[in-house]
Amino acid sequence: MCFVDLEKAFDRVPRGFLWGGCGSTGCRTRYNGPSGLCMTAVGAVSDAFPMGVGLLQGCPLSLVLFVTFMDRMSRRSRGEENVTFGIASLLFADDVVLLASSDRDLQHSLERFAAECEAAGMRVSTSKSEAMVLCRKPVDCSLQVGTECLPQAKEFKYLGVHE
Repeated sequence: MCFVDLEKAFDRVPRGFLWGGCGSTGCRTRYNGPSGLCMTAVGAVSDAFPMGVGLLQGCPLSLVLFVTFMDRMSRRSRGEENVTFGIASLLFADDVVLLASSDRDLQHSLERFAAECEAAGMRVSTSKSEAMVLCRKPVDCSLQVGTECLPQAKEFKYLGVHE
């Protein structure tokens, strides 16, 4: 399994991609994009500027939108690997666990997921992502994102629980 962390996940969600995903699920949307203004201490106001990325952390709607976005990313990155236990990934908010029955299949899954992330403007954090093998005997699992190798953990604290 590979515990994948996305860099600044909520801050980088591309809103146009998100609304496109909502449309593909049957939701009718009209999206012109939000804009912002800056005000100085003396009261001067800037011209409106577009805000094309990011979701407000702590907002219940942002969580729902982000989960929808991550589900779309997960579905678009699925491959043909043989997953003997029937689950290819686990999603919980901005946490992703990719699962596969071999290190080769897991590497392919990670490559596809990372590519989908890059295409959407997101990036896998190689310093916070880790591989882990569930096996009775020690097994090496060398995973890479681009040219960077992910560390392999014997245990991983996921959602506050040691696995």
